[in-house]
Amino acid sequence: MRFSECFGSTLREDPSEADTASARLLLRAAYIRPLASGIFSFLPLGFRVKTKIERILREEMESIGGQELLMPVVHPAEIWKRSGRWQRIGAEMGRLQDRAGRDLVLAMTHEEVVATFAASEIRSYRDMPRLIFHIQTKWRDDPRPRAGLIRVREFTMLDSYSLDSSPSGMETQYQAHAEAYLRIFRRCGLPVEAVDSDAGMMGGKAAQEYMYLTPIGEDTLLICSACGYRANRQAARFRKPAAPAEDPKPVEKVATPGVTSIEDLASFLHLPPARMAKAVFHVATLMDGSDRREQFVFSVVRGDMEVNETKLANTIGALDLRPAREEEIRATGAVPGYASPIGVRGAQIIADDSIPSSPNLVAGANLEGFHLLNVNYGREFQADRIADIASAGEGNACPSCGGPMEMRRGVEVGNIFQLGTRYSEPMECRYLDREGRARPVWMGSYGIGVGLLMACIAEEHHDEFGLIWPISVAPYHVALIGLGCKEESEEVYRMLCAAGIEVFYDDRNERAGVMFTDADLMGFPLRLTVSDRSIQQGGVEYKRRDLPGKRILPRETLVREIRKEIDALFANLSGPNPDERT
Repeated sequence: MRFSECFGSTLREDPSEADTASARLLLRAAYIRPLASGIFSFLPLGFRVKTKIERILREEMESIGGQELLMPVVHPAEIWKRSGRWQRIGAEMGRLQDRAGRDLVLAMTHEEVVATFAASEIRSYRDMPRLIFHIQTKWRDDPRPRAGLIRVREFTMLDSYSLDSSPSGMETQYQAHAEAYLRIFRRCGLPVEAVDSDAGMMGGKAAQEYMYLTPIGEDTLLICSACGYRANRQAARFRKPAAPAEDPKPVEKVATPGVTSIEDLASFLHLPPARMAKAVFHVATLMDGSDRREQFVFSVVRGDMEVNETKLANTIGALDLRPAREEEIRATGAVPGYASPIGVRGAQIIADDSIPSSPNLVAGANLEGFHLLNVNYGREFQADRIADIASAGEGNACPSCGGPMEMRRGVEVGNIFQLGTRYSEPMECRYLDREGRARPVWMGSYGIGVGLLMACIAEEHHDEFGLIWPISVAPYHVALIGLGCKEESEEVYRMLCAAGIEVFYDDRNERAGVMFTDADLMGFPLRLTVSDRSIQQGGVEYKRRDLPGKRILPRETLVREIRKEIDALFANLSGPNPDERT
């Protein structure tokens, strides 16, 4: 490719909308352009990177038995209604109607589609296992797109789906994906952490996320360096400090004027926060058949803990949670700042699993200016449900080994789910077992965001001058710069192209500083410069983008040396050079 023919211009200034390094550099280097909030075009250089990432995805999916197909981006709403997600998913789902008034969905994912046509294609246990995948456009109307390609509304996903006749078969394919995903990220040059996660809207029995650790991430992870436990905070467990064993004491009402926070109450009573019963109020959106309804939820955790809204929503099956308003709190008989579950009405009470084993807690009296001492679960109040609803945090004890955990930020670049029969049951996706009995198909679902992965690679591989693409995904392997030596530069370009080496040739009539600046900004892994000086020194100047040194390569060995460098860079990523395969 000649720079003079390339569509897209580099930018000298950082775009005002760029809030991360990857967004800034991908825009400046002419890889992407915004069309609307969270909607981007890939310019030719960006499309080459995206295509190379997709080639890696295809190769690794095929290596574990995947068969590629292509499913529609527009779905009839009825299949989403059958699975229940039409009713459960809110405004982020793209809903529309055709000219006949039929409801349609813009694909967020394809579980319903897979289960629907698997119902017709899978007849017997002999038809499984099967693994299918596609790379397709998706739409989620995210209310807060940000960080360039990291949080968008329209995006490209690899999603694959396993079909099995048993839970063990599903788990085998789940593990195969776990290993394939690690190979994918390694070949792309992106360090990731596999962490336990919440299944979210996907449902199912188990899930893992692949996290790129970075301060710009919106996910919070809990990591134990001692034993390797890793989990998204939404799902992270921790060992809760045991409360001292005590016999229940008589309840005592005490005046606590103006004391409405746990911190102030602990200070006022000279007791640790762990001796307090913290009240947290939400209004949950629940499904009642095919209709939505709201339910007031009164959560109780110890004062040294916080409520984890994801765990709470999963416990009660809520589609959504919002903070309760003061008038809603008072309508239950609770008093903000002095609340406890004692005597409340019209509320679903959820207690953290640490509450029943924590005797003689301090709780609100539901009376302005008063609290109760020595409140005990089972005597003063009972919960509708007891569950782990507490958030893990920095320094909390690891659930596996008890060591202190660290909180880190991350971006989710991939996920894998054991769906079980979550979709096959409502979609009547069944097979006949060896005895001729109809059984539901066991499904798995697996996804990687292509543009998101590209952005994270850019976030990981850059310096103050620009991008530094790993060789496996670089749009071109070599940047060739000709400084005045037109005939010699053209000859080197023809020689490299004839050898099958990917070259981006800057043939513009520009100053040397501009050409070097653009080459560094665009991030090509290798750079060759043809100039009077290099010719006088016996060849072509060579430099690796990620290293400071330069050297002269003789013309007669240039192709061999460049191929050697390219292969070495591929080997460092644990992946072969696709151009060298037989």
